[in-house]
Amino acid sequence: MGAEEFGFATAPLVASGCVMMRVCHLNTCPVGIATQNPELRKKFKGKPEHVVNYMYFVAQELREIMAQLGFKTVNEMVGQVQKLNRNKAIEHYKASGIDLTPILHKADVPWEGAKLL
Repeated sequence: MGAEEFGFATAPLVASGCVMMRVCHLNTCPVGIATQNPELRKKFKGKPEHVVNYMYFVAQELREIMAQLGFKTVNEMVGQVQKLNRNKAIEHYKASGIDLTPILHKADVPWEGAKLL
């Protein structure tokens, strides 16, 4: 809907070999990713290619989804609220009584040819 940045944190770590022990702050990472301890760092088997491969798969899946929606670029998707399927979210019991209309309203274009940023 308008994200200009993407946050990848956990998934690339897992692609690198992280086993999610949640001890990063203790300098005791069992696979050697989040540690300065030379003995633990020797255990690290990850390679940059693993993260690169993960990102290629993410990009490929994004291209496939965009093609299904009829978009060629991420910028074309910005503001295209008509492509959202709101019913599934609205029918969820946690969303009972929430009105998303104000934030999912297609903005009027001030003049012909103007772009929504």
